[in-house]
Amino acid sequence: MRVVNYSDFRNNLAQSLNAVNDDREIVVVSRTKGKNVVIMDLDEYNAIQETLHLTSNPANRKRLTEAIEEMNTGTFQAHKLIEE
Repeated sequence: MRVVNYSDFRNNLAQSLNAVNDDREIVVVSRTKGKNVVIMDLDEYNAIQETLHLTSNPANRKRLTEAIEEMNTGTFQAHKLIEE
Protein backbone atom coordinates (compact mmCIF):
# COMPACT_ATOMS: atom_id res chain seq x y z
CA MET A 1 0.00 0.00 0.00
CA ARG A 2 1.28 3.40 -0.94
CA VAL A 3 0.20 6.65 0.71
CA VAL A 4 0.49 9.87 -1.29
CA ASN A 5 -0.78 13.35 -0.68
CA TYR A 6 -3.38 14.82 -2.97
CA SER A 7 -0.98 17.10 -4.85
CA ASP A 8 1.49 14.28 -5.60
CA PHE A 9 -1.37 12.05 -6.70
CA ARG A 10 -2.74 14.72 -9.02
CA ASN A 11 0.70 15.52 -10.45
CA ASN A 12 1.43 11.83 -11.11
CA LEU A 13 -2.09 10.68 -11.90
CA ALA A 14 -1.29 8.39 -14.84
CA GLN A 15 1.66 6.79 -13.05
CA SER A 16 -0.41 6.20 -9.90
CA LEU A 17 -3.33 4.71 -11.81
CA ASN A 18 -1.00 2.47 -13.82
CA ALA A 19 0.52 1.16 -10.56
CA VAL A 20 -2.97 0.43 -9.29
CA ASN A 21 -3.93 -1.48 -12.44
CA ASP A 22 -0.65 -3.13 -13.38
CA ASP A 23 0.77 -3.95 -9.92
CA ARG A 24 -2.50 -4.30 -7.99
CA GLU A 25 -1.14 -1.63 -5.67
CA ILE A 26 -3.57 0.11 -3.35
CA VAL A 27 -3.03 3.86 -3.15
CA VAL A 28 -4.27 5.94 -0.25
CA VAL A 29 -4.66 9.60 -1.14
CA SER A 30 -4.30 11.73 1.98
CA ARG A 31 -6.08 15.04 1.97
CA THR A 32 -5.58 17.94 4.35
CA LYS A 33 -9.12 19.22 3.91
CA GLY A 34 -11.24 16.11 3.75
CA LYS A 35 -11.20 12.39 4.39
CA ASN A 36 -8.57 10.15 2.85
CA VAL A 37 -9.49 8.12 -0.23
CA VAL A 38 -8.47 4.62 -1.30
CA ILE A 39 -7.77 3.93 -4.99
CA MET A 40 -7.82 0.28 -6.06
CA ASP A 41 -8.17 -1.81 -9.20
CA LEU A 42 -11.77 -2.54 -10.18
CA ASP A 43 -11.15 -6.30 -10.40
CA GLU A 44 -9.78 -6.26 -6.82
CA TYR A 45 -12.80 -4.30 -5.64
CA ASN A 46 -15.20 -6.70 -7.35
CA ALA A 47 -13.41 -9.69 -5.80
CA ILE A 48 -13.78 -8.17 -2.33
CA GLN A 49 -17.46 -7.46 -2.94
CA GLU A 50 -18.03 -11.04 -4.11
CA THR A 51 -16.26 -12.43 -1.04
CA LEU A 52 -18.36 -10.24 1.23
CA HIS A 53 -21.51 -11.40 -0.52
CA LEU A 54 -20.56 -15.10 -0.33
CA THR A 55 -19.67 -14.89 3.35
CA SER A 56 -22.64 -12.73 4.38
CA ASN A 57 -24.91 -15.77 4.70
CA PRO A 58 -23.96 -17.90 7.75
CA ALA A 59 -24.90 -21.19 6.07
CA ASN A 60 -22.88 -20.39 2.96
CA ARG A 61 -19.94 -19.16 5.07
CA LYS A 62 -19.98 -22.50 6.96
CA ARG A 63 -20.00 -24.51 3.70
CA LEU A 64 -17.11 -22.47 2.30
CA THR A 65 -15.11 -22.83 5.53
CA GLU A 66 -15.66 -26.60 5.52
CA ALA A 67 -14.63 -26.85 1.86
CA ILE A 68 -11.44 -24.90 2.53
CA GLU A 69 -10.68 -27.15 5.51
CA GLU A 70 -11.21 -30.26 3.33
CA MET A 71 -8.80 -28.89 0.74
CA ASN A 72 -6.19 -28.00 3.37
CA THR A 73 -6.38 -31.43 5.03
CA GLY A 74 -6.61 -33.37 1.75
CA THR A 75 -9.92 -35.02 2.67
CA PHE A 76 -11.77 -33.82 -0.43
CA GLN A 77 -12.87 -36.00 -3.32
CA ALA A 78 -11.97 -35.02 -6.89
CA HIS A 79 -14.61 -35.54 -9.57
CA LYS A 80 -14.50 -35.13 -13.33
CA LEU A 81 -16.47 -32.25 -14.76
CA ILE A 82 -19.73 -33.08 -16.48
CA GLU A 83 -19.40 -32.03 -20.09
CA GLU A 84 -22.54 -31.25 -22.04
